[in-house]
Amino acid sequence: MWLGLLMGSVIVLFFISLTVGRHSFSLWQTVQELLAQEQSVYTLILIELRLPRSLVAVIVGATLGLCGAAMQGLLRNPLASPGILGSSSGAALFSVIVLYFGFHAISPWLLPIAGMAGALLAIVLVYALTGNDSTITTIILAGVAINAIAAACISLAINLAPSPYAVREIALWTLGDLSKVSLTNLWLMLPTTLIGWLMLIGCGQALNALSLGEQTAASMGVNVARLRWRIFLATALAVGAAVATVGAIGFIGLVIPHLLRPLVGYEPRRLLFASALGGAVMLLLADISVRLIPSQIPLQVGVLTALVGAPFFLYLIVKLRKELP
Repeated sequence: MWLGLLMGSVIVLFFISLTVGRHSFSLWQTVQELLAQEQSVYTLILIELRLPRSLVAVIVGATLGLCGAAMQGLLRNPLASPGILGSSSGAALFSVIVLYFGFHAISPWLLPIAGMAGALLAIVLVYALTGNDSTITTIILAGVAINAIAAACISLAINLAPSPYAVREIALWTLGDLSKVSLTNLWLMLPTTLIGWLMLIGCGQALNALSLGEQTAASMGVNVARLRWRIFLATALAVGAAVATVGAIGFIGLVIPHLLRPLVGYEPRRLLFASALGGAVMLLLADISVRLIPSQIPLQVGVLTALVGAPFFLYLIVKLRKELP
């Protein structure tokens, strides 16, 4: 029931996203013009702007929700998020380097490629620091260290930017933005995103066993170390592609799995697909909202998700504190 409702919400919001914006139009009439091969301003807006933006919102939202559910299931911690191991920060840092030196002017493909490379490098550094048989706590601490280093380097780039325009471009990109995506960005992010999705979806049964504890999971034939690094690599691929394409959009991977967990009976395997749908719903809603909020300067979608997610994060901390003996 809940999965059907979420899937229906994604479809409805997707079609709303195609028509809502500064220039609203009839989707049915515009589709008829496309089928009749009649070119108008609205057909160009639909194909070149709205369709890529809506598709990327679905894919990025699903990625963040899915990876958040996988990380929370792996670490058995409702406060875990996709960027906890530094993949988001690594992707953001490498993308900022491309923006800082103007390499993105050479080719639009360099920005997403750099982001994916940064995410993978962050995971490699975590692995190099912790080794294969390290504890979850050690891995999280290594991820925190990588996040801190990447954030410091991004701040340094902003501080040393050669012009106010470069500062603005870097700062706005780090806030998350869907308004400038194109079909080229979509096709570039899709391969690594799909690989990451397939790797995570195949982990569902193992995450169910892991919810009973590492020793129990091992006795059921689950290789915990291999599962851990499979999820880390999948998250790096999928989240790295997402961050490289739209910038850093936070809190979706934290909020959505926690909200949907009771609705799927607290089962990690079922939560994966539900969180993917829920993440798509949340990002579509946020993107539609930033278009409807009246402002002279367009609001970044990452700002809106943070305004919603940060209070929820504080609520989780207070709730967990009360549950502790």
